[in-house]
Amino acid sequence: MALSDQELMWAIHRAAHFEWRRAALSLAPGLDPLELVKAYWREVGRDTGRSWVKGLDRSAPLAPQVAERIAAVSRVMGEDAVATPEGVTHRGCPWAEWHRRQGVLAEDRPGCDAWLEASLAAVDEALGCRLRFETVESIPEGGRACVRRIWEEGR
Repeated sequence: MALSDQELMWAIHRAAHFEWRRAALSLAPGLDPLELVKAYWREVGRDTGRSWVKGLDRSAPLAPQVAERIAAVSRVMGEDAVATPEGVTHRGCPWAEWHRRQGVLAEDRPGCDAWLEASLAAVDEALGCRLRFETVESIPEGGRACVRRIWEEGR
C-alpha cells in the first residue's frame, strides 16, 4: 500500500530526527544521548509555545486552550490525540514505535515531556501565567495511551 504524501512527510520527518541524532552523537561521542534529545525537544518546544501565544485568550482558562493546541499539533504530526477536560490524551503515537525500532524507547517519554515543559514555559513567559502538566500514563512505558493532565496554577 502506497503512503499518502502526508504520511510520507511524517515518515521523512521522523527518520530525519533519528538521522540527526546519530550524526550529532557521532560528532560528539561524549554527549549523553538522552540529554541531547531533551535539549533538541526543548528547542522545538520553545518555538512551539511561542507560536501558541498569539491565539490564546487570556480572559479564558488557558489550560484547555493549550490542551487543544497540543492535540492539534499532534494530529498534524500523524498522532491520534484529543484534548480532554483534564488535558490531552494520545491514543496512538508513531513516535513510540520509531523509538522502539531504533532501540531508544527510553528516550521517547523524556523527549515528549521536555517538549511539553518548554512549550508551557514559553507560554508562561509570554503571558505571566504558570501552566503545569503531569504525565499520568505513557505508551512507551506500557500504557494504552499517553495521558497528560494540564492545569494553570493559581486559577
